[in-house]
Amino acid sequence: MKLYSILVFYKDQETSQAQVLKSAYDLASFSFFNRSSVQDFMHFTGKLLVERSGSGSRASVTEQGYCLHVFLKNDGLAGVCVTDNEYQQRVAFTMLTRVLDDFTTKVHSSQWVKIKKETDCQYNGLSAFLAKWQTPSEADPMTKVQEEVEETKVVMHQTIQSVLDRGEKLDDLVKKSDALSEQSKLFYTQARKMNKCCNYV
Repeated sequence: MKLYSILVFYKDQETSQAQVLKSAYDLASFSFFNRSSVQDFMHFTGKLLVERSGSGSRASVTEQGYCLHVFLKNDGLAGVCVTDNEYQQRVAFTMLTRVLDDFTTKVHSSQWVKIKKETDCQYNGLSAFLAKWQTPSEADPMTKVQEEVEETKVVMHQTIQSVLDRGEKLDDLVKKSDALSEQSKLFYTQARKMNKCCNYV
């Protein structure tokens, strides 16, 4: 799973034009010479999605192995993230919700209209979100639980399969455990007798 970028936009309710307020990118997996054009593509596509989305909506668009997730709040603040196809949609929207909540607490809504370029925005939290959400299981408890359940299912399946592969049925195992119990009792009684004999000497 890979998270490539997070962008925060403000969409003017009257003109439906979107302005990027802040963005963060992780383009290390792209060649150095392509990074600029990839970044421009992500910015342009994110802006287009925000402008075409209705207030209070969430949407995901898949294109050429990449997913763009957009969340536009009723107040015009929007979050966009670009991921690969393996990145879960639920995780992407959880992350965007947290990003927008954090942005709202640190940058007052009266400032959004005034921001014309990213350097005007004093918010610095996107890079931390980008780094933290590269591994969703560390950032999102639900994902961690899902992964643990999947791992447990795999281990259980392997264990059951190995028992069946050996040709042993559960009934055979139960019979063997009963026989083992009888042998243990016999061993215990013989050991006690031996210990009594040793005590007399």
